[in-house]
Amino acid sequence: MTDPLHTELLGLAREAAARAGELLRDGRPADLSVARTKSSPIDVVTEMDIAAEKLITDLISGHRPDDGFLGEEGASSEGTSGVRWVIDPLDGTVNYLYGLPTWAVSIAAEVGGQTVAGVVAAPMRGETYHAVRGAGAWATGAWEGERALVCRPVAPLSEALVSTGFNYVTNVRTHQAEVAARLIPLLRDIRRSGSAAIDLCDVAGGRLDGYFERGLNAWDWGAGDLIAREAGALTGGRPGERPNRDLTVAGTPGVFEPLQRLLEDFGAWHD
Repeated sequence: MTDPLHTELLGLAREAAARAGELLRDGRPADLSVARTKSSPIDVVTEMDIAAEKLITDLISGHRPDDGFLGEEGASSEGTSGVRWVIDPLDGTVNYLYGLPTWAVSIAAEVGGQTVAGVVAAPMRGETYHAVRGAGAWATGAWEGERALVCRPVAPLSEALVSTGFNYVTNVRTHQAEVAARLIPLLRDIRRSGSAAIDLCDVAGGRLDGYFERGLNAWDWGAGDLIAREAGALTGGRPGERPNRDLTVAGTPGVFEPLQRLLEDFGAWHD
C-alpha cells in the first residue's frame, strides 16, 4: 500500500508542475532574454526560470509551510518536517530560450533524504510523467487516461539508442564529445535532447535504451531518476554509486551495466 504522505506529496507536485508548465508555455514573452548566467556565458537563466520556481515554492509552501527546498534558481531551506522538495523549474533553458520544444518542469519530493515522489511535466509534448516509490511510473498525454511506463525489453548495447548531454564549460564539453565519439561505433546511435529530465523519462517510456551525462545536479535528475527506476530501468553513477555530479547513467537492464562499464573505461567522469 502506498504511504498516504507520498500520495499527498505526489498530488502537490503534479499541481505545481502543471501550473508552472502553463506559465512557461503560455507566458513566454516574445522578447525573452537572459537574466543571468551560471557556469559560463552560455549557461543561461531567463526571467521565466525564476518566475516558475517562485510559483512552485509559493504553492507548495502554502500547503506545507514546514517543508524544505532545493531549487536550481536559488530556493534553499532546511525545513522542519523531514520533507524536502528538489526543483528544476525549467530543465532545458537553452531550448526554451530558442523556442525549441524539449524542456520540462521537474519536481521531486524527498522524505528522510530518499526520493519518494517525482513529476516531470513536458508541456510542449502535452505529456506529464510521475511516480511514487514502489508504485510504478505513469504518464498522461494524448492518449486516454494514465499509461504505465515500462522501459524497453532487453537488447544488446550494439542495438541501443542512447542519449547524452554536454556541459557548458568548454574543457568539460570537449572531453564529453571525445567520449561520445568513442561510444558511437558501439551503439545503434546517440541523441542529445537538451533536457536531462526528459531523457530519463524517455528511458522510462521506452523511447531510449539508455542515457548518461556528467555534471548534473540533484534537481536535474531527482524526479526523472525515480520515474526511470519505477519503470524498470537501472540508474546510478560510477560503479557502486548513485547518480551524482561525476556521472549519471540510466538504462534498460541489458544496457545499463555495459554502458556504465564503458563510461568507466573511457573516464567519462573527468577530463
